[in-house]
Amino acid sequence: MVRRATRRTTGLAIGGLSAFAELAFVLCAGALLGVRSARPVVFGAARAIAEFERRRIERFHGQGSAEDFTGWRALQYLGVRWLVGGLGAGVLLLVLLGAGTAVVMTWQMVAGTGSPSRMSWYDPITFVLFGTLLVFMTVQALIGVEGLDRRLARHFLGPTAQEVLRRRVSELTVSRAEVVEAINEERRRIERDLHDGVQQRMVALGMLLGRASRRADQAPELLEQAREEAGRVLLELREVSWRVYPIALDSDGLHTALESLAERSGVPVRLHYGLTERPLGSVEVPAYFVASEAVTNVSKHAGATRIDLSVTREGTMVVVRIEDDGTGGADPAGSGLSGLARRVAAVDGVFTVDSPPGGPTVITAELPCAS
Repeated sequence: MVRRATRRTTGLAIGGLSAFAELAFVLCAGALLGVRSARPVVFGAARAIAEFERRRIERFHGQGSAEDFTGWRALQYLGVRWLVGGLGAGVLLLVLLGAGTAVVMTWQMVAGTGSPSRMSWYDPITFVLFGTLLVFMTVQALIGVEGLDRRLARHFLGPTAQEVLRRRVSELTVSRAEVVEAINEERRRIERDLHDGVQQRMVALGMLLGRASRRADQAPELLEQAREEAGRVLLELREVSWRVYPIALDSDGLHTALESLAERSGVPVRLHYGLTERPLGSVEVPAYFVASEAVTNVSKHAGATRIDLSVTREGTMVVVRIEDDGTGGADPAGSGLSGLARRVAAVDGVFTVDSPPGGPTVITAELPCAS
């Protein structure tokens, strides 16, 4: 707390000193704006000074803002900012004067160098009470100046509504392209599963039935093998259908679908489901596929002995977290994890992978859920 207060006070002090330079610049800029050839220089200088203030606020007050503001907006910002900076300088000056006065008065009372004959018994109490009140008012004034400084930077240096809309359109365009690519990758994977798994087993089943029809003496044994192979085909088809879209997600919700996922996993899964209400389908689908893909990857590649899967609510976000005790080293840029990242980004979520060599691997998906 002391370090934070010191940092913020330092930021206000620097802003108070820069306010005088900004006032001088605004006065000179007002005279030079009438000269057309001088305008680019004025706007460039205004942007450089505003960038200094932006970095100061970001470093000492912990608020970032856009870096692509125009020179005209920077000049408007400086035209108001020097007032706030001057106010902060005035408050800090009063703090120094008050601190100096308090030191002198305290020394006089302790050393007895004042006028003891004029001092009443309640004067020290009054001094402490008024001193405490002044300290409180000073702290509130500093907090108010800091908040005003931050709001001013956000208003003038932050993106305009048009810029926000343009960025949002750009993000949605990229997100749509990534979702299309993720869907195509999922289709290719399903095709590989059907070709390399189900199709090969169906060929083997046909060969067993053909042998049984030709070898009557081995027919019972071959038919038993065919029955077992048919069971494996059904299991493969069930696995593929679950990867396409689990029917339990529609009928029974995310909790039941995750329980089925945990039961089918080759690695023991400890499931913690902390949601009290069923989330929207736009949340359930990416939440399930994040968990499903992560569990599948752990079973195939991580060499883990356990998986912890949790689904909780934090504010307006549904957080899906998968942790295993495997070897780690998962590559977020791999096809599987990057596809999950695109799927989560499509719903304005946040996807992170923490997988140092040696483990553990922690995959987290934060999905917005306002309902």
